[in-house]
Amino acid sequence: MTEPTTVREATPRAARAQRLPIVVPVLAVGTFLMITTEFVVAGILPEVAADLHVTLGRAGLLITVFAIGMIIGSPLVTLLTIGLPKRLALLLALALFVAGHVVVALAEDFTVLLLARFVTAFATGAFWSVASVVAARAAGPRLGSRAQGVVGAGGSLGTVLGVPLGAFLAQTVGWRGTFWAIAAAAVVLAVLVARSVPNDTASRGRTTIRSEFTGLRSGRLWLTLLACVTTSGGVVSAYSYIAPLLTERAGVATTVVPVVLTAFGVGSFVGTLLGGRLGDARPGLVTIVTPAASAILLLAIGAVTDQAVLTGVLVAVLGLFGLSANGVLIHTAVQAAGTAAPLGSALTVSAFNLGTAVGTAIVGGLLDVTGVAGPARIGAVIVALTLVPVVLLTTTRRRPPA
Repeated sequence: MTEPTTVREATPRAARAQRLPIVVPVLAVGTFLMITTEFVVAGILPEVAADLHVTLGRAGLLITVFAIGMIIGSPLVTLLTIGLPKRLALLLALALFVAGHVVVALAEDFTVLLLARFVTAFATGAFWSVASVVAARAAGPRLGSRAQGVVGAGGSLGTVLGVPLGAFLAQTVGWRGTFWAIAAAAVVLAVLVARSVPNDTASRGRTTIRSEFTGLRSGRLWLTLLACVTTSGGVVSAYSYIAPLLTERAGVATTVVPVVLTAFGVGSFVGTLLGGRLGDARPGLVTIVTPAASAILLLAIGAVTDQAVLTGVLVAVLGLFGLSANGVLIHTAVQAAGTAAPLGSALTVSAFNLGTAVGTAIVGGLLDVTGVAGPARIGAVIVALTLVPVVLLTTTRRRPPA
């Protein structure tokens, strides 16, 4: 009579073992806020420029300076907080994040606004880096990629929901109200982090800056970082110029463009979740198929720009594949870095932003020559380069320890 009971008890136990700990969705809320604050400025540039009496081009520096802050700040702040417990590091990053948004909401001088955005980017990069390590450790090696996928999906949801919501708030209560709302949400998030993230004070002081740099000797880590650069460089640079391609070449009405962009965001959200789930069992397959499919889709987008419906469908499908391997790449970097996992995670944040900065600079510089269809074609070439490091990673994949 005891055997059936044992079987019945084992099933729920096994199901619970496959569930991600609550800390993972909490951290996903954090990445939602991080991506929202990074890109929300694009939706409120006219309001900011008019209020501060600067040109749109100058107001656009608020986006550029944030990307630079992410590239520099993510590894730097990670090193500065290397001896701190992860929960404390996350809370400090959120405190700096809130302070930066309060300054932005109150600033009357554009230079002060730029500086506050730069500091906020430091906090954003630090939070994302530490969150990736915490999520991987909480989920364990069997669910690591899935956890990174959920955390990354929070960021994808930021582009789908957070940015439009921020723009709506700006139209309703003013652009400063958008930053007040993000600051308030970050305070609530800090409470959730304090309650859900394990207190790892026992490990405090075991990791040193020297051990972090020693962990950076891994060739697999640098191959992964290269893949991060080319993935974001190809997809994001092409995506940045999708709107003019749709309106000027495909003849899509401006009122329809947000629908297409939302479809891309929804596809990115779903693709990131699926990529993370599949990445635990088939990481090599995910990291090879996604850039290959993205390159093909970008080439197709550049070739059929005169067909509105087909172009819109291809953009939506690109969202499904384009960035869906990011969670797997982050998890691979964390594993490859070994004792330098926090710094390895921070470098992936820098790599993604570096790819975005370089990719958009390339396609933007060649836009007068290539036309609005050029970014998709150039993006296809850049993202196809991802196949080199990911194939090397797959063919040289280390066997897990016994």
